[in-house]
Amino acid sequence: MSAATAVLGRVRVLPVVSLTDAALARPLAEALLAGGLPIAEITLRTPAGLAAIAAAAAVPGFTVAAGTVLTAEQVDACVDAGAGMIVSPGLDDAVVARAQERGAAAVPGVATATEVQRALAAGCTDLKLFPAGLLGGPDLIRALGAPFPQVRFVPSGGVSAATAPDYAALPNVLAVSGSWMVPADAVASDPARITALAREAVAAVSALVP
Repeated sequence: MSAATAVLGRVRVLPVVSLTDAALARPLAEALLAGGLPIAEITLRTPAGLAAIAAAAAVPGFTVAAGTVLTAEQVDACVDAGAGMIVSPGLDDAVVARAQERGAAAVPGVATATEVQRALAAGCTDLKLFPAGLLGGPDLIRALGAPFPQVRFVPSGGVSAATAPDYAALPNVLAVSGSWMVPADAVASDPARITALAREAVAAVSALVP
């Protein structure tokens, strides 16, 4: 188990944020830390993504998962910037292999049993289920748990404050992933609200550890 995976397994919540201004990354990381969340997925969906990863990774005690990583070259850039985890919306063998070579936790996205089998063959047992809400939510995770008891899922896509406890209560869920605790307006100007939302998110799942 990587250090990043250990952190995620302990708090069981993965905030997902896309930043258009890298200067917001450090205050965001500090606000999440204050709320008991020492980890976040910062995506590469914006031009500021890589610089934001580097800024957040420089905060002591904070772990960065790089999100929306689609190529092996992006893996290198993210790990060089300080990311400890590589998260993808789908399963790409080259991305997984490069993350493993670089010592970063690889969490590829899956949507079907066939993709779960491919991920296992690639050496991954912690998998992002995306988009979880559209695929069947907790019921699908329960169903996949029977043939794949070694897999821990990180459901993402359609997960909210209201539905997160339903996922977190499942024994084969490593963590719940979403953006409800990092709304864009609060990220831009209200770190105290981020801290409060982070604290609420942690509290909502902490009592549900299977």
